[in-house]
Amino acid sequence: MRKSNNLKMLGVATLIGGLFAASAQSALAAEPIITIDGSSTVYPVTEAVAEDFQKSKKGAIKVTVGISGTGGGFKKFCRGETDIADASRPILQKEMDACKAAGIQYIELPVAFDALTVIVNPKNKFVDHLTVAELKTMWNPASQGKVNNWNQIRASFPSAPLKLAGAGSDSGTFDYFTEAIVGKAKSSRGDYQATEDDNVTVQFVSRDVNAMGYLGLAYYMENKGKLKAVPIKVDDKSPAVMPSVETTNKGTYQPLSRPIFIYVNAKSADKPEVKEFVQYYLKHAGALSKEVGYVDLPVKAYELALKNFNNKKLGTGFGGIAEVGVSVEDLLTREGKH
Repeated sequence: MRKSNNLKMLGVATLIGGLFAASAQSALAAEPIITIDGSSTVYPVTEAVAEDFQKSKKGAIKVTVGISGTGGGFKKFCRGETDIADASRPILQKEMDACKAAGIQYIELPVAFDALTVIVNPKNKFVDHLTVAELKTMWNPASQGKVNNWNQIRASFPSAPLKLAGAGSDSGTFDYFTEAIVGKAKSSRGDYQATEDDNVTVQFVSRDVNAMGYLGLAYYMENKGKLKAVPIKVDDKSPAVMPSVETTNKGTYQPLSRPIFIYVNAKSADKPEVKEFVQYYLKHAGALSKEVGYVDLPVKAYELALKNFNNKKLGTGFGGIAEVGVSVEDLLTREGKH
């Protein structure tokens, strides 16, 4: 009898356990999920916001943040696979066309400033600064196979191999750097360590005394012990300026300061969880961007961005190219292009 009762109790427990598991699975399936992908540069800001937002919602809403580069993120975004795209440069014309063909409308929102940082190995004692012209000599497509040594950049540099690392072609960082330095987006020599992951650039430069690369300020700040930032001069007569929160805020670190963005799918913006997340993002991006090594936008810019989002202002303030030196306030008041 005792054995029979135990079996009955076990059967009831199994049934209850099964019902509980089914209920839990159903609840998990019903859990709202916000999907984000794109720039590795914007990732630290978005990830920080996502973590805080999920804590504030006590896990009721899940936010996934992927890294496939700005270009890779836009490919997914324009196929309707994600709610939000992280972008370290504005949407390009071909991406605008892809979104339009798929019926994807979007809201463009700047969230912080970044300072693209030129880095060398800490044991490099000869590079005290670089000019924009010298950087152009390094990265110009015409330099491939011809400019291979440091002394070809400046006569006082040693006759040592010039080993370069930087963003891959799917990266918005690549687009902005080439636009600012070479003068044309995506115009670059191809014989360098290219990657969509800035951590790969960190490892490459930290392991080779003759290496040089570029990446977002946050990745440099996180790895200051492994890298040395290089001050940049606009020309021979201008002062050499170090990348920092302060010089980016003052507008003195040129031409490698730039705004970074999120793009929100307009249909996704109608979902309560996405709407709440983006509003949270714009209200907290200033403080959280500083925490992870970026530069916050002016308060007015966040207010304008929030107004644009709440009003569902569609399109981009750019014309399908990455402009250098654009004012964020001016950008936010421009008519949206599609």
